Amino acid sequence: MKFLVDAQLPPGLAGWLRDRGHEAEHVFDKGMVAATDATIATYAEANGSVLVSKDEDFLYLSQRGNPAGTLLWIRLGNCRNAALIAAIDAQLPDIADMPR
Repeated sequence: MKFLVDAQLPPGLAGWLRDRGHEAEHVFDKGMVAATDATIATYAEANGSVLVSKDEDFLYLSQRGNPAGTLLWIRLGNCRNAALIAAIDAQLPDIADMPR
């Protein structure tokens, strides 16, 4: 599976996903940290990436007909990276099987 990790999430998450056999980039790696949500969503969709974000704006973009592709909306409050990774790790098999 291919992922694009948004700016609110740590770059290490992309590395963690790669370590588990997935293709993953962080917006920082793509020079898109300051890009608009619409630009990020368009890039993710064009590249067949699941956009991983805590930003609710991507949900609203998709509801307004703007491209959003597949969104993995992380709904955890502020937490340590280890807790974030643990939460995703527990769901990764289901995430990898989700329709796109």
